[in-house]
Amino acid sequence: MWVGVSLEYIEFAVFFAVYFVARWHNPEAFQQGATRLWTLGGLCVTAVMVTGGYLLTRAIASTRDGDLVWGQRWLALALLTGLIYPLLKVLEWRWNLAHGIDASAGVFVVVYYYLTINHFIHASWGLMGMAWGLVRFRYGGYTADDHRGLEAIATYWHATDMVWLMVFALFYAFA
Repeated sequence: MWVGVSLEYIEFAVFFAVYFVARWHNPEAFQQGATRLWTLGGLCVTAVMVTGGYLLTRAIASTRDGDLVWGQRWLALALLTGLIYPLLKVLEWRWNLAHGIDASAGVFVVVYYYLTINHFIHASWGLMGMAWGLVRFRYGGYTADDHRGLEAIATYWHATDMVWLMVFALFYAFA
């Protein structure tokens, strides 16, 4: 699991390097571009990602304590919360397009889509992991003594969440 998370961080380090190189060469585009984004959408995505991570930690704690029913419920809540993420991203991208924020809008927007679409793909894998975790719960795949798979799902989601916090900071909050 840690190898996978480390590779994800290496991959996003390359993505962020693209961001910093583009920003270095186009500072005005990045200052102006950030003001055009749907900041509320980015804030809502942040809340969904962090809440999903919290719910996953509750699922692990309940499972570790032997309360598998609540472990499964917390995981289901994490998945339901996490499923708000793709909805928000689609709404955000539609809002962007309605406001002329598409690939022809300059380097800021190209880098923005480059990073957010890649994050979307990784978060979708995390959502699939949560769905798989629910299937495993249903068929007795987790116990108080063996819930490594659930911990792996949570670790991956937290890694993806940390990447989102960087994306949010760079594009929405401090641009």
